Amino acid sequence: MSLLWLYPVSSSKPRAHALVDVDQRSGCAKRWLLSTVLAMNSGGRRAGVVKAHGKQHGMRLATGLTLIGVILVASTGVPGAEITVSTDFEGGSAKVEAINSERREILIRPGGDPARGWPCWWYLRIDGLTAAEDAKVVVLGSEQPARNNGRSTGKPLAPDWALPDRAAISVDGATWLQTEPGTKKGDGVSYRVIGNGGPLWVAWGPPFTSRERDDLFVRFLAGSRGTASVFELARSREGRLVRGLRVVAPGQHRAPAVWVQARQHAWESGSSWVARGFMEWLLGDEPDAIWLRKHAEVCVVPIMDVDRVATGDGGKESDPHDHNRDWSEAALYPEIAATQRRLKAFAAEDRLDVFLDLHNPGPADRLPFLFVPPADVLTDDARANQARFLACASRQFDAPLTLEPSPRKTDSAYHPRWRQISRVWVSKHIAADTVAVCLETPWNTPHSTTAGYRAVGSNLGRAVTHYLRTRANGGDGIAPELPH
Repeated sequence: MSLLWLYPVSSSKPRAHALVDVDQRSGCAKRWLLSTVLAMNSGGRRAGVVKAHGKQHGMRLATGLTLIGVILVASTGVPGAEITVSTDFEGGSAKVEAINSERREILIRPGGDPARGWPCWWYLRIDGLTAAEDAKVVVLGSEQPARNNGRSTGKPLAPDWALPDRAAISVDGATWLQTEPGTKKGDGVSYRVIGNGGPLWVAWGPPFTSRERDDLFVRFLAGSRGTASVFELARSREGRLVRGLRVVAPGQHRAPAVWVQARQHAWESGSSWVARGFMEWLLGDEPDAIWLRKHAEVCVVPIMDVDRVATGDGGKESDPHDHNRDWSEAALYPEIAATQRRLKAFAAEDRLDVFLDLHNPGPADRLPFLFVPPADVLTDDARANQARFLACASRQFDAPLTLEPSPRKTDSAYHPRWRQISRVWVSKHIAADTVAVCLETPWNTPHSTTAGYRAVGSNLGRAVTHYLRTRANGGDGIAPELPH
């Protein structure tokens, strides 16, 4: 591909009148463009010059009042239009260190305020790339001191948290794919991106904001045939709505309750995509999904920390603590307090069967795994139910994102505020037999795509269904009809 650049020859600095793509393989296209220049410029004849790849050719053009020069510029190796970067949209965040329009290279670090969570998330829009034009986005780790275990460490977060093997990329801000694997470049990673002639969005992982949530809810309500409704869980500390989807059969008021939530840590965008996959599956036509809709009340909150998702902050280890260290009788975040009230109401009716908290783990984790409370926090019934749920989940999670065979424990060695982590608090304070676990889905694999995350959500839905069916019928996986 080449570019046709029209400008006044008399000017000391070219001022572009038009920038047109030319297919280098087609001489006809070039001749057509030149004839178009002739047709556009009627009037007196003046001398023009054609330059192709820096070589002057003796061709004379009929021009108008302004002398027109024509330059054919190869799309590689020659500076193109100015590249611009913006982050002024929901979830946008990056510290732009440099933009080299001549080399088609952008250098960034994660943006965000360390007081609002780990600075590892980045999400930007690029303008100025022509169709099929190569460029590079080079990402370095944050230089800001990060918090951990409730206090500042005085040193930056390890850069691996901000440097996925593959970045997420979109030409419309809605459909997300992965780049090819990035290339290590000093302390950072260089990702190759290819322009499409319009805006290009690039991010740490596939973003999922309140806008995507609300658009999904509209679609779900339209196709749910009366089983789905949207509820407002709370207004955040900064005034944003925390919303969820409730799915239950009409007239079913005493069904076992399943609570699913994601994004207690804002940067873990993949967890919201897992929640989306769970909801899509739940409202679909698979027999297990139909059974679950008929026999359970399911509530899904795809974004808990709406404030830091909106501002492009990390969320994890926020000051004074993050959402998943806030589970106490004096919760700081309104959405946590509201969730606690709803869970207590389900437990008071003896029907909170499953609590699922969705997250993304560390950069080295390559398979999904479960976090569970320590055994001494659980009753005998809860331990038996947890083992039954783990067995169901291990059968449902298929390749390539199979479930690790052994769960990991949340105890005093994990975090100083381990008792204020959701799964532990639910197990200790809500119901004696509830399964309360955290699913961690890896973000740093070739399968950590929107499709991969949604497949994990579907598998999670099947695991929940098989667990409830098994529990309802003493282990044979066939549940009796519940009264309506």
